Amino acid sequence: MRQLPSRMIIAVAPFCAMVDAAPVSAATNIVQVQASVTKPLTLAWIQDLDLGSITIGPGTWSNATVSISRTGMFSCANANVTCSGSTQAATYNVTGNNNDVVRINVPNVTLVNQSDPTKTLTLVVDSPTSITLNNSGKPGSNFSIGGSITLNSSTAAGTYAGTFNVTINY
Repeated sequence: MRQLPSRMIIAVAPFCAMVDAAPVSAATNIVQVQASVTKPLTLAWIQDLDLGSITIGPGTWSNATVSISRTGMFSCANANVTCSGSTQAATYNVTGNNNDVVRINVPNVTLVNQSDPTKTLTLVVDSPTSITLNNSGKPGSNFSIGGSITLNSSTAAGTYAGTFNVTINY
């Protein structure tokens, strides 16, 4: 067996001493961990908005407003129009996390005359800007949407229809 020169042994000795040395002291730190789980928002239609039947009076006039509030209060107080039939605000249901605030956005709606698509009315929407959910998941919380239209003596006869574009988010 071959012998190592003495200076090699001296060089190796400090390395061996380091390997045999006691471990460096360790530190422990406690960190809090948490997770927040959110139920997804769901939106479901319950009922349509209906302003009933509106009869336009004779003559030349403008700015007769017919409306239903989101609480269901109907108004047809202009002498140039006569309103009849059942009316109702639109209703939606939203589910998500209990006590979370849900923001609601509903832009105005273009109502199109079903007999003549070139004739339109604008439904100025009456909706809440937010609601606080009173439970988690089903049964959810309901909210209503109302709106108003403005008629004049030249408004074309016919059934006017449109679609709400309801957006909700936390």
